[in-house]
Amino acid sequence: MFDLVAGATEHIPRRPAVPVLISLAAQLGLVATVGVASVVIGAGRLPEMPTMMAFVADLPPAPPPPPPPAPPPAPVARPAERAAAPPETPATALPALAAAPDRIELEPATEEEADEGVPGGVEGGIPGGQVGGALADLPAPPPPPPPPPPPAPTAPAAPIRVGGKVPQPALLQRVEPEYPSAAVEARVQGIVILETVVGEDGRVIEVRVLRSAGEVLDRAAIAAIRQWRYAPLELNGVRARFLLTATLSFKLD
Repeated sequence: MFDLVAGATEHIPRRPAVPVLISLAAQLGLVATVGVASVVIGAGRLPEMPTMMAFVADLPPAPPPPPPPAPPPAPVARPAERAAAPPETPATALPALAAAPDRIELEPATEEEADEGVPGGVEGGIPGGQVGGALADLPAPPPPPPPPPPPAPTAPAAPIRVGGKVPQPALLQRVEPEYPSAAVEARVQGIVILETVVGEDGRVIEVRVLRSAGEVLDRAAIAAIRQWRYAPLELNGVRARFLLTATLSFKLD
């Protein structure tokens, strides 16, 4: 090994490259010959390649084109423009205003004009009056109709029992009953209670016996009480019948 490094040992000569290249070229030529022969032999068996036209014919029909877009709406006719306003007159073109007078003097009306009055006035009116006359000259409106009178109060249908809130009217005339002679001889005594109805004029119009002392004494009590007189009973300004109870006693000495 040391001899190889130092260069004292003789190297073995290398294989020449020319034969290798020749062998490689021969192999390549053989491969090419085999390939060409196989192509030529199988050329008659290979299927024909479809043309571009046949491929296009086999495709499905294309969809119809979309409908064209709707036409844009017609432009709306605009109203005629307003007539241009006349140009304003410049302030400098205005005529100068006359100065207001300090005092206005009115001419007094003559006597003839004052007597004529105003158009539409009435004869004999006030000189220089107003059209249609003054309000005082107009006729006064008619007075409103009077309200209807209130309904007249009516007396109650049934007689009112006195006592409590309804005070008993004053007794103006009282007649004592006569003791029947038959009852005196029979020594009959007792108390008779009567219910009476007094009319609007204060006279007794109905009598009913509530407590009897015998037929003889009852007839004497009824005859006496029918002669009694009372003051009329008034309710809300209306006379009414009333009902009261009277007690008559028959007693011998």
